Amino acid sequence: MEEKQARIYDVIIIGGGPAGMTAGLYTSRARLRTLLIDNGLFGGQMTTTELIENYPGFPQGVSGEELSRLMEEQAKRFGMEAISDEVTEVSLEKDLKRVKTYEGEFFCRALIICTGTEYRKLGVPGEEKFKGRGISYCATCDGAFFKDSRIIVVGGGDSALTEALFLTKFVSELTIIHRRDALRATKIYQERVLSNPKIKFLWNSVVQEIKGDSVVRSAVVKNVKTGEVKEVETEGAFLFIGLTPRTQFLKELVQMDESGYVVTNENCETSVKGIFAAGDCRKKLLRQISTSVGDGATAAFAAEKYLEEG
Repeated sequence: MEEKQARIYDVIIIGGGPAGMTAGLYTSRARLRTLLIDNGLFGGQMTTTELIENYPGFPQGVSGEELSRLMEEQAKRFGMEAISDEVTEVSLEKDLKRVKTYEGEFFCRALIICTGTEYRKLGVPGEEKFKGRGISYCATCDGAFFKDSRIIVVGGGDSALTEALFLTKFVSELTIIHRRDALRATKIYQERVLSNPKIKFLWNSVVQEIKGDSVVRSAVVKNVKTGEVKEVETEGAFLFIGLTPRTQFLKELVQMDESGYVVTNENCETSVKGIFAAGDCRKKLLRQISTSVGDGATAAFAAEKYLEEG
């Protein structure tokens, strides 16, 4: 019983991205015993972004790694505990929430889910085989390995274009493959990409297969309008075709939409009392660091009110 008591927190936060660290900052400042559980580096996908230009307070931009470090330092300053582990299951136990990880079990009165998203897979032959051997989902992590190479980038949104621009620092030639005939990214990124001499385009096209030997050598590409199929030589493939929420461990505990995003109200409250969701894993219009920070603050304040009323 004493061991279980030691593992009961006022608030447990799952996920250490900007939403999770902001929530931890607010709850620990409110003198709530807070535990943050994250299965990787604090900062989430933010850590792999070379330059963040649209976060207020940094007129010259800030690296994702630096912003993550500052957020982590600030969140821990007020006593927030943090561990590196992966949550495998969440369940209800009377008036507590039970959080199961690979290392053990923890309990809390209020739970804040901030697990964010992960890059969507293409789901084509060769993708799993060549992951880490020419296929990457992170330009900042792997770009330097492709010095003077010819590569492809799949996607047409903000992530695809910002990563493509970063990759031009290393590669000799880059081809963006996009299933439509126009980009859907923010205009400033479109302007930069379209004016970069290293970047070419394959419009109205999808990748059907990644081929190679010990590493990637080519991609089989189909034009969705003409039906033409051709093989494009490449030494690497960076895939940025969208995001999938990391909510599988919740199963059917809380209401989610058809894509797996957690449904909440404007106060970040889920369909289960005492469980909140913040950041990119929540169903909402815009997924940015600034909106995740706002969500984290809202969820933390709502959790504090829930505990006061309970």
